[in-house]
Amino acid sequence: MLHWFVPRVLHWFSQDIVERGRLPLLCCLLAFILTFFVTRTFVRLIRRRRDAGLPTRWWQPRNIQVGSVHIHHVAFGVILVLVSGLTLVTLSVDGKEPQFTVAATFFGIGAGLVLDEYALILHLSDVYWEEDGRASVDAVFAAVAVAGLLIMGFHPLMFFLPIWHDAGSVALRVVVACGMALTLPLAVVVVLKGKVWTGLLGMFIVILLVIGAIRLSRPHAPWARWRYTAQPDKMRRALQRERRLRRPVVRAKLWLQRAIAGTPGLPDERTVDAQLDHDVHAAPPPEGTEPILIYR
Repeated sequence: MLHWFVPRVLHWFSQDIVERGRLPLLCCLLAFILTFFVTRTFVRLIRRRRDAGLPTRWWQPRNIQVGSVHIHHVAFGVILVLVSGLTLVTLSVDGKEPQFTVAATFFGIGAGLVLDEYALILHLSDVYWEEDGRASVDAVFAAVAVAGLLIMGFHPLMFFLPIWHDAGSVALRVVVACGMALTLPLAVVVVLKGKVWTGLLGMFIVILLVIGAIRLSRPHAPWARWRYTAQPDKMRRALQRERRLRRPVVRAKLWLQRAIAGTPGLPDERTVDAQLDHDVHAAPPPEGTEPILIYR
């Protein structure tokens, strides 16, 4: 039975799928089905552990929480759909074909409609005209920046690929391969340091990733919560840099968001300062020890 079945399946796969150009569609369908069942399984396991009051071990699936916001998997799904769609548009076989142009136009319309409500997807609440609604404008700004870089001829790994093609030795290619492999981890480190724009643009301009990974984290970022609570000098410098350098940039971005999207007015500076001091502050040290910084 097996000797009869396997050759026929392989023949069908070769003739009807590969030769007729249906392999991408098959991979899309299989990925869709597999992701749905894996996601449902993980969600059921998470709910079962929560209802039973069992602790989550490091290797088990868990909910993703950033502060008080529960990041639902639909947020990651939207990002993956948009990134893959933009990639397909960018890598289309022939940009002069009218059907590709029409499909890309409708993709742009759909992406604009989705990203304008990204804050709703992120918070699962109608925060369109509230402070949290600025997440939608941030998502649109990020999409415009990436598309603009692609139009100008930039692309991820553009720094490494010419060196790879011109490399005349195995050693140089090994170095370039290591650099390419480190790009994504560096981007993750930069984002964990609270520098989302640096991480995004650094995928196209690698030197930004190196600079962002070396420089101090923002004080509210996960990296600071993990690494700086026992390093008060670094946290102090991070707070000073946040107030002196980062805040003017944030004010300019908020002003632009308000002008474009009509989002809420600029926050009061004294309120922002007070909130920053409330969230990140020096804890009274135990007797005979150095002070450290904690979060509450």
